[in-house]
Amino acid sequence: MSDVPRVAEERSPAPGPDPEQPALRFSVLGPVRAWRGAEPLPTGSPQQRALLAALLLREGRTATAHELIDALWGDEPPSQALAAVRTYASRLRKVLDPGVLVSESGGYAIRTGGQALDLSLAEELSADAEKARNAGDLCQARALINKTLGLWDGEPLANVPGPYAETQRTRLEEWRLQLLESRLDMDLEQGCHAEAVSELTALTAAHPLRERLRELLMLALYRSGRQAEALAVYADTRRLLADELGVDPRPGLRELQQRILQADPALAEPSAPAAEPAAGPVRPAQLPATVPDFTGRSSFVSELSDVLSSAEGRVMAVSAVAGIGGVGKTTLAVHVAHAARASFPDGQLYVDLQGAGPRPAEPETVLGAFLRALGTADSAIPDSLEERSALYRSVLDGRRVLVLLDNARDAAQVRPLLPGTEGCAALVTARVRMVDLAGAHLVDLDVMSPEEALQLFTKIVGEERVASEREAALDVVAACGFLPLAIRIAASRLASRRTWTVSVLAAKLADERRRLDELQAGDLAVKATFELGYGQLEPAQARAFRLLGLADGPDISLAAAAAVLDLPVDSTEDLLESLVDTSLLESAAPGRYRYHDLVRLYARACAERDEQPPSEREAAMSRLLDFYLATAAGVYAIERPGDRLVDHLERTEYAGLSFGNRDTALDWLFAEADCLLTCAQQAANSRSTLPRAADLLMAATDLAESGANARSYAAAAAAVSDAAERCEAPRSEARARTFLAHVHSLSGRFNDAFEQAELAATLVVAFDDPLLACRVPNQRGLIAAYQNRHSDAEVHFLQAIDAFRSDGNRPGEASALCNLSRVRLALCQTSSAVELAQQGVAIYDGLGLTLRLANGLYALGLALTRAGRLSDAATHLSVALDLFRDSRQRLWEGMTNFRIAEVHLADSRPAQAAAQAEQALAILRGIGGEWRRGNALTVLGRALAGLGQQGRARACWQEALSIFEELGSSEAAEVRGLLAPAAAA
Repeated sequence: MSDVPRVAEERSPAPGPDPEQPALRFSVLGPVRAWRGAEPLPTGSPQQRALLAALLLREGRTATAHELIDALWGDEPPSQALAAVRTYASRLRKVLDPGVLVSESGGYAIRTGGQALDLSLAEELSADAEKARNAGDLCQARALINKTLGLWDGEPLANVPGPYAETQRTRLEEWRLQLLESRLDMDLEQGCHAEAVSELTALTAAHPLRERLRELLMLALYRSGRQAEALAVYADTRRLLADELGVDPRPGLRELQQRILQADPALAEPSAPAAEPAAGPVRPAQLPATVPDFTGRSSFVSELSDVLSSAEGRVMAVSAVAGIGGVGKTTLAVHVAHAARASFPDGQLYVDLQGAGPRPAEPETVLGAFLRALGTADSAIPDSLEERSALYRSVLDGRRVLVLLDNARDAAQVRPLLPGTEGCAALVTARVRMVDLAGAHLVDLDVMSPEEALQLFTKIVGEERVASEREAALDVVAACGFLPLAIRIAASRLASRRTWTVSVLAAKLADERRRLDELQAGDLAVKATFELGYGQLEPAQARAFRLLGLADGPDISLAAAAAVLDLPVDSTEDLLESLVDTSLLESAAPGRYRYHDLVRLYARACAERDEQPPSEREAAMSRLLDFYLATAAGVYAIERPGDRLVDHLERTEYAGLSFGNRDTALDWLFAEADCLLTCAQQAANSRSTLPRAADLLMAATDLAESGANARSYAAAAAAVSDAAERCEAPRSEARARTFLAHVHSLSGRFNDAFEQAELAATLVVAFDDPLLACRVPNQRGLIAAYQNRHSDAEVHFLQAIDAFRSDGNRPGEASALCNLSRVRLALCQTSSAVELAQQGVAIYDGLGLTLRLANGLYALGLALTRAGRLSDAATHLSVALDLFRDSRQRLWEGMTNFRIAEVHLADSRPAQAAAQAEQALAILRGIGGEWRRGNALTVLGRALAGLGQQGRARACWQEALSIFEELGSSEAAEVRGLLAPAAAA
């Protein structure tokens, strides 16, 4: 190509950008586009966009006319290439702000701000992500990479012609894949392996020769417990590389295969190493001796040591450690003080302020002792507290002294004893949080971790005795609530009784009513420690402490506590917060409170002893049950408007909460799940509360259907059913068994579900209950359908439809219609199935329902799939998926992903089917039962086979076959049929 003359008409640079104009923005990570503020700008023809892209990608550097012609046309430019370049540049200059497109040195450049181009922003975010990862902040690094990836909008430089654009497209796509690999690598580092499998399955299908993605997929599958599939990925990869490229997998992939075969422990999820406890020389002073078996607490030791070490050269450091009696405050403080002695060469003072006792130490008495220890003559010690405190500070001036104030009552007792001078430090322990101790570093000491607790127990008892009974030892420390004092007492009792085994001690501690009596040895007793705190409570505090301990839930909300105490919420909060300050109650989260297990036992013992008459205790628990039932019924009514179930529940005397919208109502239900179900189970123990316990289960049925709470829901339903049977309360028993059958069927335990449903059906003939007249046949129909007894299912569903109509329950009628639709599908009556599902959807839609509409769309999606209307099926199932997700219905969210995978398979789209099936498996992990997982694995195997990944497909089918054979399911025959040709191949 001949020399190109200078661009004469553009010799002088244009004026700079107008600062008043909205900023220009450009994108190349997708279509090449430009905006001024929010206004899109015309970028012209494909060749003009190619010129714009070539200039943008040079990041402000000048591109010569030669380079631009090569970029747009390569080796075969048109005869008027230079003129065309000039024309494109002129048109772009008219569109862009003045001074943005400049000409210089025979070429052009685009000058913009640092983040005007999406690629520049992506590079900056990627660099920040790398810094965060190098600093160990994986969460931040992952978030930054996700933000980077979010800047892509389809194919980079989409529809831009020219060799330069093609090269850059390849480069940017490669970079995107590298970012994805980096983010997925961090996903695995953070333990998100099950979630990563779905994405990696889709990516390996799209990029089958990319070995790093295969390696990540193998690791994700292995960490998800799917070793056979992980090895199958390697086999598929090796075969593909040999067929396509004639090469073997790279060494890293082969090494990973070997490590998986050997079950290398290093392949487990990485975990951050625990911080080592700070160490330091130990010299005797006034500090008590540290215990030789001090165990764990490394983070607290490090935190407190850092604060104490900061005292040199600055204002006095104060740390206040608060916690329940027996949690090890003194032990920790003494250990830390000994470790920090080198930083305080001028001495260490110690006093037990006896704050938990009836006669706390007087500050002036303590100051007298401190002054004497610091060398002050008795005759020089003044009488008044103020004078002694002032002299104390004067004596400490210029010294570096550590003061350990143990077992303080409150901040008023502590303030006169603080050194107050630079270079000194005070370490305070107390049962109350000293929020009013100005400038103090507050530390809340909790119980030990299970590992720390077992270590302490082993140090006292001996490795040999514990090693042979590790499970029993874990039971012992759990019964001790991981409270150090309780563990020390239990271990000391065992150590002094050589004929006892660990199992003997565990059995003694298993009896909750005797546990506190067992936890005493010599002058140590857990109950005595709690008694000191309880004895200091005001009457209203003591009543709240006793009554709240009666509830079995893991914690309690402020609103539920107000119901127990029969007090306004504000008054209740004041009481509970005051109990938190005494460390007899813990603040689990804003608005939630909990007891340590042993404190709860002590609170109940106090309630039995001090709460008279006993009817007070019964009334408190009845109010709590009313609160949960009334509130859960309100949530049910919001979630299922028009459903008559709430009209058939027991009436409550204590009101529940009201909610302004559906999301808030669901937030409450799922936040209270454990407490609500525990309350139902506890209420089953009393004949008077048993009917409301059964009804609470029905009102909270969303907890069973979500899958996440299915196990605890089933336990509560079984307890209520058994209690009702013992009390000869057939109505409550039938209600509880109906919903127990429901949760069993949701979990894939169809034989258990059948047994419970039949018992309920036997019971209901003896009394009139409109609710059960609908629910029992509907439940029996579902179970019959799952067991492939389709004729029985049809009879049950027709009965349920009539009963729902008689009760005026339109949502119930719609549910039964949709259920009958699925039976008609199984009977090959596809048109009828579609029509029935449409009837159900129409009812749900007309009532403005959300969750129930999702169930209807799910049923309609199945029918349309069978009818071959795949596009319509996918649309309905996608809407159902969003609705299930919004309703927190994880079980049905997973099942809808599975059904969408079936649609993709029927539509010959195996890659999409594999991604959806993996999503289903990830969501259904631990919920929905093995039968559903077997079905998802079968579909995943079909999708993988369609992608040519026969090894992994076979691994999925082998696992599915094992599941179905163990369950005795008819699906086993289908899977054997899939495996037969795979084996022959």
